[in-house]
Amino acid sequence: MELIDTNIILRYLVNDDDNFYNKAKNILKEAEIGKRKIQVKVVVIAECCYVLESFYKKSKEEIASAMEVFLSQRWLKVEDRSALLSMWNNFRQNLHFVDCYLLALAGTNKYKIITFDKELNKKSEANN
Repeated sequence: MELIDTNIILRYLVNDDDNFYNKAKNILKEAEIGKRKIQVKVVVIAECCYVLESFYKKSKEEIASAMEVFLSQRWLKVEDRSALLSMWNNFRQNLHFVDCYLLALAGTNKYKIITFDKELNKKSEANN
């Protein structure tokens, strides 16, 4: 099992450097055909979203759409896949990544969120 780093995903998604894009594409293609087993961690997806939004100036919609497609690939082993796949509607509504993830994780696992954040608390109570 191999852990994929943020920069591999970013180079693949933004294709701003042909050399790195092709290397990233080849790594992912090898995973798709079974030559590699790649695991995607939640913290890496969080960093990808942060970099895409802050450095690359991508919109929440662009980020959410790209992540939904990327994280849906069954040949990737994605940590908390169901929570990650169900969080993007809240992300599109301008909530922070961590809040979206907590809401999705709570919803998929019947957890309660403990927070001082009034907006997150309101959304969490609405989901229960």
